[in-house]
Amino acid sequence: MSRTNHQYRLAARPVGLPRPTDWEYVEEPVGEPGEGELLIEVIHLSLDPAMRGWMNEGKSYIRPVEIGEVMRAGGVGRVIASHNPRFAVGDYVSGTLGVQEYCLSDGRDLTKVDPALAPLPVYLGVLGMTGMTAYFGLLDIGQPEPGQTVVVSGAAGAVGSVVGQIAKIKGCRVIGIAGGERKCRLVVEEFGFDACIDYKSQDVRKALREVAPEGVDVYFDNVGGDVLDAVLTRLARGARIVICGAISQYNATDQVKGPANYMSLLVNRASMTGMVVFDYADRYPEATAELAQWLSEGKLRSLEDVVDGGVRAFPDALLRLFKGDNTGKLVLKVADEVKAADE
Repeated sequence: MSRTNHQYRLAARPVGLPRPTDWEYVEEPVGEPGEGELLIEVIHLSLDPAMRGWMNEGKSYIRPVEIGEVMRAGGVGRVIASHNPRFAVGDYVSGTLGVQEYCLSDGRDLTKVDPALAPLPVYLGVLGMTGMTAYFGLLDIGQPEPGQTVVVSGAAGAVGSVVGQIAKIKGCRVIGIAGGERKCRLVVEEFGFDACIDYKSQDVRKALREVAPEGVDVYFDNVGGDVLDAVLTRLARGARIVICGAISQYNATDQVKGPANYMSLLVNRASMTGMVVFDYADRYPEATAELAQWLSEGKLRSLEDVVDGGVRAFPDALLRLFKGDNTGKLVLKVADEVKAADE
């Protein structure tokens, strides 16, 4: 069967928010898998704040996407042709599939997933890189103890919502920071946080004095900027700060805003540590098993915000992350799962 692949390639390095001219929409024939390769029909793509950093040139924890290269993205899909003994036609897999409808792969970074155990978008959220980031960032770096106060920024987002739920499972008091009344209500009522601060309408520093009078033991930072500065003023002695992301700074056209209140780390004998989820790759099965158990027991909720628009919707869907329009894990639906299974 002759197939056409539609994909987005990086055309220019963005300045500020990505613009339509930063992308090239390409149509090309789908190739056949060679020896050891397989062909995947992409069903869902993961949209992540980290994608903005991958578009920039320069040294980072992962090489930048090159100009003219298919935009990097995690995804889930179905194997439709295979010359790789590890994967059979009909298998569902997750991995780096790219912003496209079909992916030729050698299978090295692919993991089989079972849609009978969890819906496919969950493998991009709680059972994917989102869940791995929350699990290892909080437990390995944050090291929360029962009864301690954990504060999470971006609390209604993909990683933040999972971090807070894990902290509750571990017996902590959890305070979220999110933008808008609707998101704060979701954080408390759906994800079980003890409180949530609306940074759009409240003074974060003042609100923290009220809801965390004894100080913050663990701060999981997804936004950076002014929110990080505010939390730094409310640290408890021996506090741990996990630097996971800084979405408030990713599209800055001026110099990135660093923490002005960093001396609080000295005064409170606190630590601030960056985390990159890929460092824990050899331990992913450990996290997956425990996260899946919590899901099955009803202790953990997975929330996906699925955009049903195909590959063509990618540029606009990605911008939802930086406008704060999404709740939970943002996912782009590329193909219908039933259609893929029928091919």
